[in-house]
Amino acid sequence: MAHRIATLGDVTAQFDVILSDVWGVLHNGVTVFPDAAIALETARNAGKTVVLITNSPRPAPGVIAQLRAFGVPDSAYDRIITSGDVTRGLIAEGPKKVFLLGPDRDMPLLDGLDVERVSESEAQSIVCTGFFDDETETPEDYTDMLKGFIARAVPMICANPDLVVERGERIIPCAGAMAAYYEQLGGEVRIAGKPHSPIYEACIAAATDVRGAFTKDRVLAIGDGMPTDVRGAIAADLQLLYVSGGIHAAEYTLNGETDEALLNAYLKSQNAAPGWWMPRLA
Repeated sequence: MAHRIATLGDVTAQFDVILSDVWGVLHNGVTVFPDAAIALETARNAGKTVVLITNSPRPAPGVIAQLRAFGVPDSAYDRIITSGDVTRGLIAEGPKKVFLLGPDRDMPLLDGLDVERVSESEAQSIVCTGFFDDETETPEDYTDMLKGFIARAVPMICANPDLVVERGERIIPCAGAMAAYYEQLGGEVRIAGKPHSPIYEACIAAATDVRGAFTKDRVLAIGDGMPTDVRGAIAADLQLLYVSGGIHAAEYTLNGETDEALLNAYLKSQNAAPGWWMPRLA
């Protein structure tokens, strides 16, 4: 059973490196969780190395700007590794004519790469960062387009493996949902972000660059997403602090609070055994 803790400081003495999720831990897309930033800053002041690990399709500079806009201080972390950062390698290795499936604000993902953004009919690969309109659309709205790509054996490179994300009080679909639907229809999908190993390898390399060598048992992962943060930590053989107030909260909330018995039953049903949990990082 996961153990309830009151603050991150309750466990940081056991660790040298903290890999913290961003969306769902530091903010929900609308509101920052100021205690979370303070917790990470406090850990750094105690000598810990903090690497933010996010499935954002934006390369790190775009996420840093977003965090600053939310009021998250640079002092809350040492480095940030995004799914966009590690996905750029997949894009560079793939076909050169790419169709960007997602909003234009994600164009920086392609900056400096030897690829050409083309129309749907010319595409040799799809770079999926999300939906054109994630407020109203579902993957099924793209069925005809996706079947057309599959008929031409066009691979999809998914830059944000998250299935859903919090946006304020709502749950919004992400590129991972599109990728899952593409696979369901018979398409090929390539992913480097959480829960896959490339993003964890990049985070460990970044932490090593900051502090030097450390052992894996001295690394703590923090996150709220079962398919990404939790599965990724399990696959990377890392200890985990689960933030229960994120995207799965409806599974175990009673009267507005996390019910510990329901939470542990949910975690058991998912074959997940985080060492600790707390409603929000504090």
